[in-house]
Amino acid sequence: MTVILRVADSRDLADLYRLEQVAFSGDRFTRRQLWHLLNRAHALTLLAVAEGDRLLGYGTLLFRHGSGRARLYSFCVHPEARGAGLGRRLLARLEARARGRDCDRLVLEVRADNQVALSLYRSMGLAPSDWLPDYYEDGCAAWRMTKALVEAGPASPERRLAPAMRP
Repeated sequence: MTVILRVADSRDLADLYRLEQVAFSGDRFTRRQLWHLLNRAHALTLLAVAEGDRLLGYGTLLFRHGSGRARLYSFCVHPEARGAGLGRRLLARLEARARGRDCDRLVLEVRADNQVALSLYRSMGLAPSDWLPDYYEDGCAAWRMTKALVEAGPASPERRLAPAMRP
């Protein structure tokens, strides 16, 4: 099956809403929230679409002016498409888009009981940074996870000098 990744627009609203209903049992976005993400928010939503325009997954990044942080606000793979590497491919593309906007780190929150998502995020280099008790509407805790998107370069010549040798 051929899957393409593309940027979402307002014409994708109905498909996004349907996927939310299928993939999540709670903490779903409303149509209005999805519309806002597509039309008003400082956000980017990428879709994973199969032949016949069948929506298999999506991820939404939020950006803040003046911040080097990209927040993975929502990430979803259709239950029938899970386990085939689609989530890994979609997340890698989202990271690339964040780097393209000069973001230096990616952050997200994930349900503490979602072992599949936690494994995916860890395998992609994200690390737990904060425990968020009672984060979701059903009282489930979450992990905030973070990944640096820029590699630390070599130290500048001045930084390599011993402290006593600095001018």
